[in-house]
Parts: sequence; structure tokens; C-alpha cells
Amino acid sequence: MAAPEPWDVAGRTCLVTGATSGIGRCVAEDLARRGADVLLVARDPAKGLTVLDGLRSAHPSARVDLLTCELSEMADVRKLAAAVLDARPRLDVLVNNAGVSKFERTLTSDGFETTFAVNHLAPFLLTNLLLERLTAAAEARVVTVSSEVHRQVKQVPWDDLQSEHEFKPLAVYQRSKLMNIWFTRELARRTAGTSVAANCLSPGFVNTGLAREAKGGFGLFTKLSRPFQASPREGADTVVHVATSPEISGQTGLYFKKRKPVAPSELAQDDRQARQLWMASACACDLEMV
Repeated sequence: MAAPEPWDVAGRTCLVTGATSGIGRCVAEDLARRGADVLLVARDPAKGLTVLDGLRSAHPSARVDLLTCELSEMADVRKLAAAVLDARPRLDVLVNNAGVSKFERTLTSDGFETTFAVNHLAPFLLTNLLLERLTAAAEARVVTVSSEVHRQVKQVPWDDLQSEHEFKPLAVYQRSKLMNIWFTRELARRTAGTSVAANCLSPGFVNTGLAREAKGGFGLFTKLSRPFQASPREGADTVVHVATSPEISGQTGLYFKKRKPVAPSELAQDDRQARQLWMASACACDLEMV
């Protein structure tokens, strides 16, 4: 049986965070090739312009625009959301792709630990601020990039989400990927019955430079394992599938791996803790808690 045709994103508005390199850039390229109206979100304006010019040149029929944002700063996330609300009457696809992996504990200007801020709070806040535009679409999709490393987390230190008492780089990153799944499940619950579907996924073990700050044994492992890592384009495959495939229509709250929905860890399926995270995140971001 022939594979179904991709969900037609031609003319639909799609926003991709972390769109200047790695998986995000490949996702943006694929969406532009399909004729989507792509909003690139970049931290570095110069890199953003380079990608913007390249996509406009390669896909002249696609509408591609650039927005800059420092996702570690919640005020900047609010500015990004305001710019989207001002520029677009609807948003069809939101790809929460941007992420960091810090190997030393650093704080944002808001006082948040950086990995927690970029990998969880930023997509949480951005998605909530854009829900008005997402629900205006006939069928909207929120796609959040998680990771199989979430399975390494056995418990979450609710009294130390900012890793003040203990900062273990890999554990902090793994927790942020678990939080991506909890966020997705709770978002799916809260948007049930609307036009919005929320799903997340693992892109696989991809060579994206995410661990470029790694030192010691893990840094060595990262270098030695590069020949076995997937390319960013291969990593983008499941992201694009979840964002565009007709098979996904009507499905929400799922975790995908290699294009297929799979069960995340038992902890990731704890919806009580997912709601607890939502409330804690809303409080941290000064969003009304409902």
C-alpha cells in the first residue's frame, strides 16, 4: 500500500524555533519546500538572515520570514509571541525545537537555570501565549521535540527544579526532556475538543552540536560516537512527520519515535505530576493558573 500523501501545509503558517541549525533548520527547509508560510525563530540575527536568504532563494514560492528571540529570557519570549499575534491571524503548526544542554550551571536574567528555562519554560510560555492563534486554525499542531533520554529520569526533585542544591548536567537535560512530554500531555488534556493537537517526539541520537560544551568522559564519548549519530536531516524526519502527516490528524498527547507512537517511560505517563509541572510553570511565568 502506498504511503499517504503528506498533510498539505502549502499556505499554512508554521513557526519553528531553533531554525538556524541542526534539526530546526532541516524542518524549516522541508516546510518551505512544501510551500508553507514559515516563521523562522533565531537567537542570532546574522545566522537567521543567512538561513532566511537561503530558503527564499531555494524556494521562491514559499513565504519565509524571520523573527529573533533569546528563548532563555521570558520577556523576549513574550515579545516573540506578540510579534506573531500582530503579524498572523492564525498559526497552523508550532514546532518547539530549540534546546540547549549546559554543562555548567548558569542563570538567566529571570533567575532560572538555563537548561530548564530554554528547554521547558520557553516552549511552555510561547505555546500558551499563541493558543489564541492556534485555536483559530481549522487544525493546528503543536510539535515538541523531546528525547529518549527522558527514560533515565526516575524522579523529579520538586523542591529543586532550578538545580540550586545539585547540578548534574546530564540529569538536568534529561529532566527537561521528561518535562517536554509532561507539558505535551497536559496541553493535550487542556485543549481536548478544540482544533489543537499536541504531540511530542524523539528525533533519535542526532549530531546537532548540542553537547559541544561537554567535557571529560562524556565529551570524549560524544566525539567518538559521532560516526554513529544520525544527521540533522534524519533527525528532522519524525518532526516533519508529526507536523505534516495525515495519519496524525485527530491524535493528541502522544510520544513518537521513528514516526510511530510509542509509550514513553512510566514516569512520563504520570499525569498528576504533569499537572503539577504545569501549575509550577504557570506560576514561574506569571501566567494565570486555571
